[in-house]
Amino acid sequence: MITPQLVSEAEAELLQIFVGLDVQVKENLGRVLEAFRAERVGVHHFAGVSGYGHDDLGRETLDRLYARVFGAEAAAVRIQFVSGTHAIAAALFGVLRPGDELLAIAGAPYDTLEEVIGTRGEGQGSLKDFGVSYRELALTESGEVDWQALTTAIRPNTRLALIQRSCGYSWRRSLSIDDIARIVALVKSQNPDTVCFVDNCYGEFIETREPTMVGADLMAGSLIKNPGGTIAPAGGYVAGRADLVEAAACRLTAPGIGSSGGATFDQNRLLFQGLFLAPQMVAEAMKGSHLIAWVCDRLGYPVQPDPWEPRRDVIQAVRLGSAEKLVAFCRAIQQHSPIGAYLDPVPAPMPGYESDLVMAGGTFIDGSTSEFSADGPLREPYTVFCQGGSHHAQVAIALEAAIAAIGPA
Repeated sequence: MITPQLVSEAEAELLQIFVGLDVQVKENLGRVLEAFRAERVGVHHFAGVSGYGHDDLGRETLDRLYARVFGAEAAAVRIQFVSGTHAIAAALFGVLRPGDELLAIAGAPYDTLEEVIGTRGEGQGSLKDFGVSYRELALTESGEVDWQALTTAIRPNTRLALIQRSCGYSWRRSLSIDDIARIVALVKSQNPDTVCFVDNCYGEFIETREPTMVGADLMAGSLIKNPGGTIAPAGGYVAGRADLVEAAACRLTAPGIGSSGGATFDQNRLLFQGLFLAPQMVAEAMKGSHLIAWVCDRLGYPVQPDPWEPRRDVIQAVRLGSAEKLVAFCRAIQQHSPIGAYLDPVPAPMPGYESDLVMAGGTFIDGSTSEFSADGPLREPYTVFCQGGSHHAQVAIALEAAIAAIGPA
């Protein structure tokens, strides 16, 4: 019989893991507080500017703050990035030039990058349209990075190695910081000039180190994912080597303007406060991820990662096996969300995605995946991807309804 008791049992079983996550919050928050102190952040940094955004003291301080927290030379944190994909695209177009090769290290990238690269769609100015070639290293049969193939993968024209930290919509283990450090070392041993770029979406504050602390040249992410702490209203960031960050900023704005432009209006306080909240919010999301994995595994559904595996991002994948269960699961999550609980998620096309998606996202910030949400493409094997959660109690409440809706495998 499916009862809510399963969720309570899971919380009891996972208590030690939860305690460990609270210890990790303290270390990550300590690093954030140290950066706030070093940059002398005060209430005067909350005031924004309009127009061109020249001499925005808050924005300039926030850039330095992110750079300190991520162990990078520089960062550009901008409301004008409309998504993580936008920040990633700016980084790719900033670094790559005609004749260069882009090499994806961990199999096919996330769906929304396919049209950026040019493997799907045409006529919109993809990297392919501008003469940038693309190659990817397939994952092994077990879904791991092909370490052997990587030892000889870098060619003379391989300008950038794309390292997607999160699993995206694929069934694989997301990458740990140790994995990223190993990839960087292997790439640099073949060509020190190849830029190691990390798509860091869903990965910030998962561990106590970030990719730029272990040799990555550049990384990018979304503020409505982990680093926005559930309250950043929009935006994204790039961080890493100063020249590469500026190159990405020039693609966001224009050559000659780069990182010196971009009005923040009245949003600075939310961006500062979101970064302060982020370590705790990410830990709550990880607790929710462990809960979902434990319960769904107990019910016989394949899960990735497993309940006891350390988290490498805030995504929990569950193979439900049918379109009906995927829709039912998302409907239950939507009905136990604070916003739009009366809505009924239905599969529909989504810009940037090849398949129809069903999405549950009753979030205060539209599209936020630092808040609790669930979605999945309408294609076999009908996997739901859960992410985020400002407190794991909401995940527990929604999960009770979801398991009642789908039953055992």
